[in-house]
Amino acid sequence: MAFRRRKVWLWRWRRNPLRRRSDSVEAWVVLIAWTVTVAGGVLAGLAATHTVARTLARERAEWRPAVARLLENAPASAADGARVWARARWTAPDGSVRTGQARVQVGSARGTPVPVWTDMAGLLVGKPPSAATAATRAALIGALTGAAAATVPLVGGRLLRGRLERRRLDRWDEDWARFGPARGRTAG
Repeated sequence: MAFRRRKVWLWRWRRNPLRRRSDSVEAWVVLIAWTVTVAGGVLAGLAATHTVARTLARERAEWRPAVARLLENAPASAADGARVWARARWTAPDGSVRTGQARVQVGSARGTPVPVWTDMAGLLVGKPPSAATAATRAALIGALTGAAAATVPLVGGRLLRGRLERRRLDRWDEDWARFGPARGRTAG
């Protein structure tokens, strides 16, 4: 049965005559990397969530439904069989008449009223998401942004720790090459 030692917390920070400078540097790298990972991920996620939520709330407040009239007959068939593009005319919020392409049912006749959504400038836009859909979308985008932002310092810290480890092993090899043979011991 193997002997198990009790885990020592914060071992990198304890005073020890064998602790090297590289051990202290590695301890600071780990602390800073984890702090920036957690704080950066949370802050980036919250910022993205609030930005998306604000943008979607503004869309719900500013975008208005309108009725457009088809200027031409819609195509009678479509590959997906659901909706096709056709020229339509609608009135913008400022009262000006606009024309453009709108998605309509297959085979709709000229003059058919079509429900559309417009922004403050009178341009056609999609239907804004409901409050529940907007909250879900904002939360998902915030979570993904936070995870992506947290990955950068985490990977950077791991790369820096790997470099410190390689440097430490190289120094051990140099010390061993210098002092090992003097004590009558050789590697291999």
